[in-house]
Amino acid sequence: MFLFFRSYSGPLSRTQQQLHISQIHLRTYVDGTINWVRDRGLDHAVEREKNLLPVMNIKDFIKSEPSKSVPVSIITQKREILRIPMRPIDLIRKYPSIFEEFLPGGIGVQPHVKLTSKVLELDAEEQLTYQTSTCRQQAADRLLKLLMLSRVHKVPVSIIDQLKWDLGLPKDFVQSIVPEFPDYFKVVGRQNFASGSGDMRVLELVCWNNELATSVLEKMAAKVKHDTSKRMDITFPMKYSNGFEMDKKFKKWVDEWQKLPYISPYENASHLSPNSDESDKWTVAILHELLHMLVTKKTEKENILCIGEYFGLRSRFKRALLHHPGIFYISSKAGTYTVVLKEGYKRGSVVESNPLMNIRNKYLHLMNTVEEDSKTTTKHISTRQQKQEQKQEQKEGSDDAFGVQNEAELLNSSDDEDEDEDEDENTSSPHTVRADPRDNVRADLRDNVRADRRDHVCADRRDHVRADRRDHVRADRRDQVRADRRDQVRADRRDHDRADRRDHDRADRRDHVRADRRDHVRADRREHVRADRRDHVRADRRDNVSERHFNLKENATRSRVTLPKRMNAERPRDVTRERTGMSKRHSVRTEV
Repeated sequence: MFLFFRSYSGPLSRTQQQLHISQIHLRTYVDGTINWVRDRGLDHAVEREKNLLPVMNIKDFIKSEPSKSVPVSIITQKREILRIPMRPIDLIRKYPSIFEEFLPGGIGVQPHVKLTSKVLELDAEEQLTYQTSTCRQQAADRLLKLLMLSRVHKVPVSIIDQLKWDLGLPKDFVQSIVPEFPDYFKVVGRQNFASGSGDMRVLELVCWNNELATSVLEKMAAKVKHDTSKRMDITFPMKYSNGFEMDKKFKKWVDEWQKLPYISPYENASHLSPNSDESDKWTVAILHELLHMLVTKKTEKENILCIGEYFGLRSRFKRALLHHPGIFYISSKAGTYTVVLKEGYKRGSVVESNPLMNIRNKYLHLMNTVEEDSKTTTKHISTRQQKQEQKQEQKEGSDDAFGVQNEAELLNSSDDEDEDEDEDENTSSPHTVRADPRDNVRADLRDNVRADRRDHVCADRRDHVRADRRDHVRADRRDQVRADRRDQVRADRRDHDRADRRDHDRADRRDHVRADRRDHVRADRREHVRADRRDHVRADRRDNVSERHFNLKENATRSRVTLPKRMNAERPRDVTRERTGMSKRHSVRTEV
């Protein structure tokens, strides 16, 4: 099937195509390897949301039940569908502010899970956000831009289902968003799981929108410079991670790559060679536009490769992600590979404000909130510590209860407080006071920071263990492959030796058979020759006897001796007998 891209500005002229074709042969991909370094800010942003999607899936599943509660065993059975990365019971007990575990009435009943009142309030706020006209219009625009990026202007619903969380779409977008915008897109095909074919529905573009078919980089360039015809001025923002070492060769390649003409991801670029830098820049533009339209500004690598395979650009997407560490970042946190648009994040948070991201941040805050016991707690504090707490309260303000304070400052302040408490323990007289709620919040924040650090250390150790296991597995596979190759070579040699021996045996047998046949033929010929010679000798002897007999007859005729008739009738006999008979007759006649 021939795939093409529809362009909002019309096809390129012949001169532009010749210009691009002439530039294709002048540039190639950069040679050498690129050393990727970790970006702890982006890793923390990815790891912070690693359990958000499973928690939301469990929340929606519990809410869909009539009783608003589900047995833990049912959640365990649907672990893969709900995309839970750990034991469901561990995930549920990890977030007591979201889920409440209880035992219904009766003996031997399995534990059930229900939602807390706080998460139900957030869920109601989330549903109201999805129902707003602004949110629905933005969701429709993102779907329309995704369809215009496709070559055939259609995308399977199954692929959109994988991206709906990152696109900010409701779970029932086919029933809620698609019918509301009939001039944007439509659903073609039907869902048929009975025949085993799966979801064959496709979301197809209805009308091209020139206003939306403008990339974010083109809009940014239009704000700076009104003349957008000069596409040479459009460059990609580069943000390299701390510790990234760029050599001169790579920097020169990036500078020359940035000077190449920018081709909009919505334009037709089928005339470009797949291995050219121009094609690479167009591919980067598609990836940049795709990640920028996501509300999270990140998605799993498998989603990128899945949609790249449908676009026919899977290998180009891989190369683009590998060759441009200043634009994209691949994080190995959260148990999978996540592609992050560096431009969309600043200090570990999404730059672009979005109502859905605000709701999700509230979910994250609620997940990390630990409810304190209603009982009053007491502790020994010093006068100096009270003054420091008052100063800290004045600096923090009213937002301190919600955890706005920086993690590093919190750790430093907590360490200082511990040191001051140790110093004043012997000098100041302890007294019992009622604990301030802010102190509990600080303790929670300090515990959260320490837990995050501990999680980072555990994650690093886990990564090292996984890397060691992977290396061992690769070494075992390599050894196995080498052993298989060695065995194969030995088997081939053995087979060759056997074949050579068999050929030699066959040749020897054939030679023996031929020699035997030749000897038999020679013996037969020799016997025939001997028989012929013997026959010739006998014939010669017989002829000699006949000739002698004839000569005797001639001599007898001349001597007028008449031979008996009996002698004329008989055949020549033995020469001795003839001679004896002749001599006797001759003597008788002489006597007569």
